[in-house]
Amino acid sequence: MKESIVKIERLSHRYSKDWAVRGINFEINKNGIVGLLGSNGAGKSTTMNILCGVLSHTEGKVLIDGFDIRENPEEAKRRIGFLPQNAPLYLEFTVDEYLIYCAHLRQVAKAKIKESVDRVKERCGVAHFSKRLIGNLSGGYRQRVGIAQAIIHQPLLVVLDEPTNGLDPNQITEVRHLIKEISLEHSVIFSSHILAEIQATCQDIIMIEDGKMVFSDTMESFNNYIEPNSLVVCMENPPEAAVLRALPGIANVEFLTSKTARIHFDTMPHISEFIVKASVDNGWRLQEITLEKSSLDEIFAQLSNKKTSRIKL
Repeated sequence: MKESIVKIERLSHRYSKDWAVRGINFEINKNGIVGLLGSNGAGKSTTMNILCGVLSHTEGKVLIDGFDIRENPEEAKRRIGFLPQNAPLYLEFTVDEYLIYCAHLRQVAKAKIKESVDRVKERCGVAHFSKRLIGNLSGGYRQRVGIAQAIIHQPLLVVLDEPTNGLDPNQITEVRHLIKEISLEHSVIFSSHILAEIQATCQDIIMIEDGKMVFSDTMESFNNYIEPNSLVVCMENPPEAAVLRALPGIANVEFLTSKTARIHFDTMPHISEFIVKASVDNGWRLQEITLEKSSLDEIFAQLSNKKTSRIKL
């Protein structure tokens, strides 16, 4: 039976008296993109730093392609490419100088360094900036160089910590596309605290909150798991907010404009149909109604109170 690319068992780490992560378990055994989602301070970066051998964990086991990151760190790290949240770039180096330096650090054979550098420059779309100082590149291209160094030694696993953080919308789209291309040949772990980033990029998702894993499954299952909790309605002749709050099943109402309201509701089937009927009966002249998903904080609350799904990704 083929070993998992990543296998984490009962992973826990403590800073002083406080546990940053506690009892994390998951496996990855295929190429593709796994999203690691959690709010700021949830334990994502701690988990990835341990996974990449940057931080020694307090308890548990981390295996990379069957090699224990603590007992056999060199072999484990040979199989990992890592882009931390703050890319380890030398701004006074040219792109070529930096990638050659990274190839030496990653112990790429001297005879293959030029080939490896040319390959990752082409893959990451920075070949035309070979002689340019990294300090003179835009944020998006610096991030591309950071990704290039993470794959220069052709690792099995590529770990990206908040890779789109600080980029503009166009740069985010470009980096997402690049990550999807890389995932065809490597297993990728993509960390973010932004749900939309994970949903747009990943096939599978692991969610951590307060240092504990609260969800592990496919993105399709996750999207089905999220419970809607609000409606946005536009009415030509809306009633007062108090009138809407008095309707059965409605928890709160906030007007976004004079004619548009967000209606928060408790768990109640056919709430949309109920509001449509009330509008017809009372002459509110409903023009549009849209079902919204829960906010990220509410999703964490939902998942923290439910049994975690544990699978092999």
